[in-house]
Amino acid sequence: MPKSMRGFTDTDRMGRKTIAVLSGKGGTGKTFVSVNLACVSAPSTYVDCDAEEPNGHLYFKPQGFRAQKIDVPLPRVDSARCDGCRKCVDFCAYHALAWANGSLLVFDELCHGCAGCVMVCPNHALSEVRRNIGEIREGMSGRVRVLSGFLNPGEASGMPIIKALLERKNGGAGEFIFVDCPPGSSCMVSESVKDADYCVLVAEPTLFGAHNLKMVHELVKLHEKPCGAVLNKCLPGDDPSLDYCRAEGIPILARIPFDEELGLLNSNASIAVLESERYRLLFRELLLEIETEVPDAAAGHP
Repeated sequence: MPKSMRGFTDTDRMGRKTIAVLSGKGGTGKTFVSVNLACVSAPSTYVDCDAEEPNGHLYFKPQGFRAQKIDVPLPRVDSARCDGCRKCVDFCAYHALAWANGSLLVFDELCHGCAGCVMVCPNHALSEVRRNIGEIREGMSGRVRVLSGFLNPGEASGMPIIKALLERKNGGAGEFIFVDCPPGSSCMVSESVKDADYCVLVAEPTLFGAHNLKMVHELVKLHEKPCGAVLNKCLPGDDPSLDYCRAEGIPILARIPFDEELGLLNSNASIAVLESERYRLLFRELLLEIETEVPDAAAGHP
C-alpha cells in the first residue's frame, strides 16, 4: 500500500513519541511544520515552547483554555541579619548578588531561582519571595491538545515556563507530542529537546539557512538525538541546506516548495492540511517518514 494511503491507529503507534521541531532562526517555518504535523496526526499534543513569541495558538485557536501563572523564587535580604560574610555572593554563578557600600544587593534579572544563596547563608538573612514571569495555557483545538507558554515582556529567561510546559506534555498512549522549540540554539532550545525521541530540523535553501541548520544540527548531536531535515521554501537551483544534509548524512524528510497558496494560508493563520488536499497528503507523508525513522523510540515510556 502506498504511504500516502495508509492511516494511523493506536496499534500503529504503540508508544508516545515526542518530536522536537527546531530551526536556527525565526521565520523558517518551524511553527508551520509543527502545527500541521500535530493536526494531521490528531489526536496529538502540540507544545509551543517559543515563550518569547508564541504563535501556534493563532493557528489552532484553542477553546476552553486554562491558564496557570508561572512564578520564580527570588532572594530578599534581611539587612538586620546580614553581617557581610559574602558566602552568597561567592556561591552565585550568575552574579545576581553583590556586596557594595556595606549592603547586599540583589539583581533580580540575573537570578536563576536556584535558592542556593538562601541555603548557604549562615545567618538566615536571605529568604524567598515569588515573582510572576508569565503563564502557560492549555486548551483543545479539535483533537489536538494545545499547550503554549507566554513570557512577560522584559523577562530575561523563559526557562521556568518551558520546564512547566514539558512537565505537562504527556499525551495518551499512541499519540505524538510535537514540541515547537524556540529558534536558535540557546539553553531554552536545549531544554526543549532534551527529552525528545526525534528532532526535525527546518531550514531554508540559502547560505544563511545552511549556516543556521548547522547550528541546530550541532546542538542535537550534543544531545545524541536522531534527526532529519525539512527543507522549506524550496526553489529550483542551488540549495546549500540540501548540500549540508547530504554531506552530514541527515535524512531529507520533506521538501516544501516556495508557494503563493501556502503563503496566503499562513498569512491568514489557516492550517494548511485542513484547507489543502495537496498539503494534507504532504504532511501525512512527512509523518510517515518520521515514524519510519523512530518506529519504537518511545515504546514503553511511562
